[in-house]
Amino acid sequence: MQIGFFDSGVGGITVLHAALKLLPNEDYIYYADTLNVPYGPKPKDEVKKHIFNAIEFIIQQQVKAIVIACNTATSVSIEDLRSKYTIPIIGMEPAVKPAVEKNKNVNKRILVTATTLTLKEEKLQNLITKLDNEHIVDLLPLPGLVQFSERFEFNEQIVLPYLQEQLSKYDVSKYETIVLGCTHFSFYTDMFRKLLPSDINIIDGNIGTVNNLKRTLKKMNSLNEGNGNIIFYNSGFKVEDKAKLDEYSKLFKRLDDINVK
Repeated sequence: MQIGFFDSGVGGITVLHAALKLLPNEDYIYYADTLNVPYGPKPKDEVKKHIFNAIEFIIQQQVKAIVIACNTATSVSIEDLRSKYTIPIIGMEPAVKPAVEKNKNVNKRILVTATTLTLKEEKLQNLITKLDNEHIVDLLPLPGLVQFSERFEFNEQIVLPYLQEQLSKYDVSKYETIVLGCTHFSFYTDMFRKLLPSDINIIDGNIGTVNNLKRTLKKMNSLNEGNGNIIFYNSGFKVEDKAKLDEYSKLFKRLDDINVK
């Protein structure tokens, strides 16, 4: 059986990319809710409606587990989804915990970047309250990166000025770790590196999420049941257009290039 991956758009490709590295012998469905992206600026109830419609569709495709490869979708709906469905549903959250645990320098801070909705949701606020005893975590919404990635915009001359302007709100020399708390942001890791001091850690929750998926499949005795095949759906419609499939292929290629830099 296949594994379902869900995101509001293309951001979850960054998590699927990690899954293909760690779990190459699985088959996947990738569902991007392209008709309703971005989720970040939308009201919570509207976002939840879109999420439940998508998950219902994915379950009908006979999947063995679902990864909510979207921090915003996880923050607003994961508990309700798990209450309704018995299938394993793996969510994501900004990597605040590893950032705090690895913070070795008491004089340095942590900057969590995400969508506006993720940052204001109770789920993240509770996580920070629980972990951030030293009050070293700051928050920065970067909705523009979602819009850039959904337009397949990776031109540094366009993206870098936006990032530079947003990061200028903080003295980045005071930070030890930048958390990429939206899956879309990982497409721009190389640009973060260009703007930040070389000693700053840049982390996301992708590998942790895939490790959780692997543990879940192992408990189910459902590991290695495929060949790395992927079927793409955009808001319930199977993607068969070669140009669109080529765009997805370019996203995987971009992630490969970032990882080898």
